Amino acid sequence: MWDAVLAARKPQIALVDEFAHTNAPGSRHPKRYLDVQELLAAGIDVYTTLNIQHLESLNDVVAQITGIVVHETIPDNVIDQSAEIELIDLAPDELLQRLKDGKVYIPEQAAHAIEKFFRKGNLTALREIALRRTADRVDVQMRDYMETRAIAGPWATKERLLVCVSPGALSERLIRTARRLADELEAEWIALYVETPNQARMSQRQRGRMERMLHLAEGLGAKTLTVPNIAVAETIVQYARAHNVTKIIAGANRWRPRLLEFLRGIRWSNQIIADGSCGSNRRCLR
Repeated sequence: MWDAVLAARKPQIALVDEFAHTNAPGSRHPKRYLDVQELLAAGIDVYTTLNIQHLESLNDVVAQITGIVVHETIPDNVIDQSAEIELIDLAPDELLQRLKDGKVYIPEQAAHAIEKFFRKGNLTALREIALRRTADRVDVQMRDYMETRAIAGPWATKERLLVCVSPGALSERLIRTARRLADELEAEWIALYVETPNQARMSQRQRGRMERMLHLAEGLGAKTLTVPNIAVAETIVQYARAHNVTKIIAGANRWRPRLLEFLRGIRWSNQIIADGSCGSNRRCLR
């Protein structure tokens, strides 16, 4: 079949169903996504279909939700390379009715599918995962658009929080606050530590505390990142702008003497505000 498509017909577009499935024995490739990659390499555009449970990175999550391990999976980077993703959304009740009507499987297979995998709770959870995965893809496309056109942003289409952590005593409180706020907003959040040359020479005790703070943030669901740089405020602002962060959470000692600020320099959390990063679209919580 593939020789006919590639050599004889040479179409502009090929339709390939069941993207993640295994081919029949003796086929040109063991997996269907390898067929698609060959067609793309030959300059043929491909439209294909995929269920969310077939993504490799979601295999453990799907097994936890459904109690069934999906063996037909594809690498995530195959999807990441696609030109466009379109979500075909169907309410669980409507899909269950289609199964009962024999529009998906023959009646015997449909009854077994409804009893095992296609339960309403499973379908609701998988639907949410599919919606979120598609939204993440659109968010990446939007950030790429902003970057190529040098748009400073942020565009608050999706909440994204950045909590600034340090070896100081306030970090643990900030991390927990960020987690609560992320839950309220249903937002992604990042814990960022900017390591200056002075902090690189921290005592073992301080370094251990810093590692615990990042571990705490990661355990609470944050993406953690350590960036070495001498300019703390500038690094935070640059990261926030590049990643469309809508809210920055930073700590400040309300009782710090003004003389001490004069001698040691203005605190970096104040520099972030002075930079203008906490404008009408971005809030800085201190």
